[in-house]
Amino acid sequence: MATITRARPSPPPATTDRRPRITARPAAWVVWGVVIFFFLNLLGVVASVLVSSFGQRWFDTWLPDGYTTSWYGRAWDEFALLQVIVVTLEVSVLVVGVSLLIGVPAAYVLARRSFPGKRLIFLVFLLPILMPPITYGIPLATVLYKFGLAGNMSGVVLANLVPSVPFVILTMTPFIEQIDPRIESAARMCGAGLRTVFLRVLTPLLVPGILASAILVLVRTVGMFELTFLTAGPDSQTLVVALYYSMSASGIRAQQSVDAMAVIYTSMMLVLLVVALRYVNPTQLVAQVKEDPEH
Repeated sequence: MATITRARPSPPPATTDRRPRITARPAAWVVWGVVIFFFLNLLGVVASVLVSSFGQRWFDTWLPDGYTTSWYGRAWDEFALLQVIVVTLEVSVLVVGVSLLIGVPAAYVLARRSFPGKRLIFLVFLLPILMPPITYGIPLATVLYKFGLAGNMSGVVLANLVPSVPFVILTMTPFIEQIDPRIESAARMCGAGLRTVFLRVLTPLLVPGILASAILVLVRTVGMFELTFLTAGPDSQTLVVALYYSMSASGIRAQQSVDAMAVIYTSMMLVLLVVALRYVNPTQLVAQVKEDPEH
């Protein structure tokens, strides 16, 4: 008689959780903690200055006793902010204009010509951008005072041109390298001279790069403290230098009026930065198009 054996049921397959697990290393947590701590402190400093500029009295409490906007009017009259802002705009426009007039042709030569010492020239142009301005600002101010060029607007403009012109050259060089040289050759074959090629052919193509350089130099000039402080006179102070003098000058001044001036300067810089990020593409500053080897 045959016996019937029943097969044992196989155990159910083990379920595996295929969802990706995000594990963070301790070093990553430390880095994120430092970043968050830094931004929280920065936010606290900015918020305290902003609240103080609107506060009536603020001594030993968490918040001011009341709020008012009168400190902005007092700061505007006490520190002659209209004249300071006008001087700031005049210096910035002059620095931007002269930097473009010198930097764009120089960038074209460096982008289109090969000659001995080209790498050394690029290194020389990098030095004023990489070095702290105070390291070369003191001897530069000494020379300007010796020849009577410092203490007025011309000295401030000349001092700010030292880092601004190399900045325009290094910014415009990648833009020029992206333009096919055959476009210039075709224009010359049609009888166009070097000036015509540069003004009517290259300049329209370089408008994005020129705009990017102008905005970045404008932001840099408005925020430049060291060179402007060393070469400015009583009638040629920009907003950042006037803010420093308002905090360090002798006499009794309400802290709220100084904070109101700081808020005006910070707002001005934020507007310039937003405009710069709106019209400047950071990838275009370093992008270079390689020539097709087949042609």
